Amino acid sequence: MIDDTTATPSLSADAFACLIKQLDDRTFRADIGSREAFAAMQQLIILRNKVDHLAATLTGEFDRLKVTAPQGRSVRQLLITMGIAPAVAGRLVRIGTTKELDGLRIHTVDGAISLDHADAIVLGLTHIDSRAGEPVTPEERRDHTRSLVSQALSGMSPAEIGKHARQLGNLVADDTGGAPAAEDKTINELGYHKTSDGRLDVRANLDAVAGEKLHSLVETLSAPKPQPDGSHDPRPVERRRADALETVLELAERGLADETVSCKPTGGVLLTIPAGAPQLSALEFMGSVTPATARTLGCDAAITVAIIDGEEVPLNVGREKRLFTPSQRKALLLRDKCCIKCGAPASRTQAHHLVSWVDGGPTDLDNGCLLCTACHHDVHDLGWDVVMGFDRHPWLVPPASVDPRRRPLPAYNRRTLHLNDAA
Repeated sequence: MIDDTTATPSLSADAFACLIKQLDDRTFRADIGSREAFAAMQQLIILRNKVDHLAATLTGEFDRLKVTAPQGRSVRQLLITMGIAPAVAGRLVRIGTTKELDGLRIHTVDGAISLDHADAIVLGLTHIDSRAGEPVTPEERRDHTRSLVSQALSGMSPAEIGKHARQLGNLVADDTGGAPAAEDKTINELGYHKTSDGRLDVRANLDAVAGEKLHSLVETLSAPKPQPDGSHDPRPVERRRADALETVLELAERGLADETVSCKPTGGVLLTIPAGAPQLSALEFMGSVTPATARTLGCDAAITVAIIDGEEVPLNVGREKRLFTPSQRKALLLRDKCCIKCGAPASRTQAHHLVSWVDGGPTDLDNGCLLCTACHHDVHDLGWDVVMGFDRHPWLVPPASVDPRRRPLPAYNRRTLHLNDAA
């Protein structure tokens, strides 16, 4: 345990090189003390920070010299092809191409500030500039830089530096007639990135009006839905809100799909399914999906499904044959009225194939029913089944975890019916 880091001795260049060689060769000597090891780590961090500073400076030179212009690529794209991670490449470009950063560079050049902290400072300065009601003077910008640098040197994290920058931005906006933070659309942010397990992590920072729109829609669409047997909605509130957001996206997609006749609607979703190998199905941006998910997506009118051969040549971009026609959709609406499981309005439902279109199921009234997004998930992934009754109405079959006897339940609009009534 290192109790007093301020008293940690520095290592000579020779001692540092020797220690690093021992670590690299896995022959670390037992007589090397914790202080020497700690000092070596400090020097490594400083060295890494200096290298990052040089990389950011060289990135700025790439931009100034237009080295990527002949290839038609951006500097960021060039860095990625050179083996730099996309997020790191973005930081290098921001730091290297931002002007008037002398107050920051004097600390990055000697390795006192890391790349992540330097990037937080650059982002913070940009945020402050955007909040000002009038142009920020060079003197004011230097003051802001000093304030953010002092946060970094005092041990604050990049996130804490960003928070301090937002506080400064509020003060600048108040002093210069800028909009209050709650009403300033210029600082709205929506960020997302694909995680290592194939999910999408989303972060948003919205003004009051946009936030109210999102809050109102999500809360309206995320109300609990009783189960067919009358029991409470088992989904936690976070899951209900996520389902509601997906419903909002689907409604938007349908609007876009109605406004275009292109193969892939602008902003729409493209799913490719290799012929004979549905396990290799993939989304355009998020990558591979399971055959079960491919079947679910095959029901969605806002999604373009392309079946491809072994050479990735489309065999069928299925819209007319895969999707229920407007007349069929009207027939489903007349028969089902709403989501057959929870009763959600028909405007929020998808036309579900009882036998998946991917598996050869026909697109007709006797092979379709209306399901909302959440209930569609229950049918495809949580063991619920839908069968067509002899009365030509869909019936729900709950999983054994809900009803061990798996007794069929009528559709929501016919929920007052019982099996004895139908008999």
